[in-house]
Amino acid sequence: MPTKISNLSYVDPQAEIGEDVTIGPFCHIGPHVTIGNGTVLDSHVSITGHTTIGERNRFFPTAVIGSEPQDAGYSGAPTTVVIGDDNLFREGCTIHRGAEKEDHCTRIGNRNTFLCNAHVAHNCRVFDDVTLVNGVLLGGHVHVHDRAIVSGNTVVHQFCTVGTLAFISGSARATVDVPPFMICTGSDDFRVRTVNIVGMQRSGISESSVAAIRRAHRLFYRKNKKLEEVREIFSEELEGVIPMALQTLFEHFQAIQGSKAGRGREAAARSAKFNPEDINQQATRRAA
Repeated sequence: MPTKISNLSYVDPQAEIGEDVTIGPFCHIGPHVTIGNGTVLDSHVSITGHTTIGERNRFFPTAVIGSEPQDAGYSGAPTTVVIGDDNLFREGCTIHRGAEKEDHCTRIGNRNTFLCNAHVAHNCRVFDDVTLVNGVLLGGHVHVHDRAIVSGNTVVHQFCTVGTLAFISGSARATVDVPPFMICTGSDDFRVRTVNIVGMQRSGISESSVAAIRRAHRLFYRKNKKLEEVREIFSEELEGVIPMALQTLFEHFQAIQGSKAGRGREAAARSAKFNPEDINQQATRRAA
């Protein structure tokens, strides 16, 4: 199918636009943008910076993708945004490109849903099948893992990690890492409340694994046992064969041991100096 670009939009001649792309009126596409096949921009969408977008993404009006990070140390370097396939960006979504830290990139995976006015700050990574509900704010360097749901008007502190299949309730203030498979609530009293049983069942996780996660939750949060104790209990009972879901939960607790303020990734704050040659090499490959 041919690409359709409204004559009321501006698309820089250097931008790379795939097949069967629809760009509605009053959109702005910058020179270093790549848009994959089958992607649709309704209207009033701005995509700037060194931004690469995969296939079959949908952008609703007033979405802004790839603009400069809100980072005091940003000096204008050509950092990036990379977006996968089949994502949905509703009205007013903002995705900022990376700051000159970590891998210098903001990354969005596949099949994610960003509802109205959701914000993804610099150097975040949103994995696959994630839902950010209306008004969610992700601070810089946040990681949100597969199939997590962050409910409306929730704020996630910079460098937090939200685990696989975690659920955060509306208007929460997440200041620490959120364990996989758990439900967390609260603003001034943010904490784990229970296990996301429904989410696990809907994702096809076996009943035995769900039962193991429920028991681990009781051991960690009701009996206040340490990771090493819980590992030993399950290792003896299961004869060393640990279900994948339970291993994922153990890895979460391992990551936050000795961490700063309950955020395992906080040490990344000063890692990986920016190298402009990384971007130059990417641009050379695109032009080839």
